[in-house]
Amino acid sequence: MTSMNLYKITTLLLAIVLNFSLKGQSPLEIKLFELPDVIFTEIETPDGYQAAYKLMIKQPIDHSNPEVGHFYQRVWLSHKGYDNPTTIITNGYSRGSNNINEIVKLLDANQLNVEHRYFGESMPDSIDYQYLNFEQVAQDYHHIRQLFNEIYKGKWIASGISKGGTTTIFYKYFYPNDVDVSIPYVAPLNYEFEEKRIYDFLDRKGTPECRANILAYQKRLLQQREKILPLLEWFVKGKNLKFSYLSLGEAYEYAVLEYPFSFWQYGWDCAKVPTENASLEVHIDYLLEVVGLDFFADESMEAYASHYYQSAHQMGYYGYETEDFKGLLKYLPYEPHPHAAFTPNKMEVKFDPTLTNKVAQWIAKNGHRMIHINGALDTWSATAAPETKGVDALWYFLKDKHHASARIKNMTDPEKKLLYSKLNEWLGTDLR
Repeated sequence: MTSMNLYKITTLLLAIVLNFSLKGQSPLEIKLFELPDVIFTEIETPDGYQAAYKLMIKQPIDHSNPEVGHFYQRVWLSHKGYDNPTTIITNGYSRGSNNINEIVKLLDANQLNVEHRYFGESMPDSIDYQYLNFEQVAQDYHHIRQLFNEIYKGKWIASGISKGGTTTIFYKYFYPNDVDVSIPYVAPLNYEFEEKRIYDFLDRKGTPECRANILAYQKRLLQQREKILPLLEWFVKGKNLKFSYLSLGEAYEYAVLEYPFSFWQYGWDCAKVPTENASLEVHIDYLLEVVGLDFFADESMEAYASHYYQSAHQMGYYGYETEDFKGLLKYLPYEPHPHAAFTPNKMEVKFDPTLTNKVAQWIAKNGHRMIHINGALDTWSATAAPETKGVDALWYFLKDKHHASARIKNMTDPEKKLLYSKLNEWLGTDLR
């Protein structure tokens, strides 16, 4: 048999197999089948949508050198219609299930809900952290955008929340023409490894009385450490928490230092800070409610290892001032300040501020068609992208709103009206 005849037979057999496999599939499934390096599985369809799929999309570990290897990135597709807008959700962490984001509902859009590289199921066989940087992350999203341009020809939007919002900003910087509008929610844009703007925020937020009560509560927790730690050991045992990255004593002191950050991040009530007359149990229960210990346990350290690496390497993060606690810390140092970036296996990571500062400067001049949504109560609003004149963009610092409540649904009518007007201008929608 000649090679030409073998080729013809092979081609015919492949055509037969493809024809058989595509029988009974919807037009969208046929389009997905035709995309290179995309594996799809049908999932439960959200209300109001035509179909939904879990996608695993092949991505290079190093987009500049595919020979390094690849991984599969988890993406949740919710299909509304070919003529509808399409929103890429730029998650900052794992995305273990499908959900429809606020902006997607507002725009009646298709949604590609993308898990961040090196989180959840979006992992290479072995982790080389040199390839976990925002240059590679942005290229992941760009590749997805290019793939789905074959299916969705309408307007495109990128949006993310918290670190996902920061990812939206970096995606905009590297690929300014990929989408028509970018909407980062509660997104920090840090300039340094230990962001001093966080300290400034905590030093002035709330009333002087509230800040004094917060500090007094922290001091009482440290002063009563020897009574509290044995009680927490029972809590840890009951919750099956493991502490090997940090000792329980270290985790407890971190939780106490973390308390003001968490307090404002999620808008807790100053009137409910325990007083000196409150029982030890009330002090403990309140700390566990606002901060928690699981945040510092091994399972959390492992789940957020990639986040901490990014924070220590490119993204910047925050530390904890210790000057008010002289003589009260037992497990943590006073200098340098304890830091909240718990790098994988305590690896040494050199922080490079070059990119994040370049992005901040670029956004201030070129960040057109962006809507920055922040909560005025949220600690992370201290490092939000700065509002600048001469840019066709919107900035919101929503009064009395925090990290979880700074959303369009909670805006005042005038705030919504302005936002709708801009979206109508940029996207050709008819929001009212």
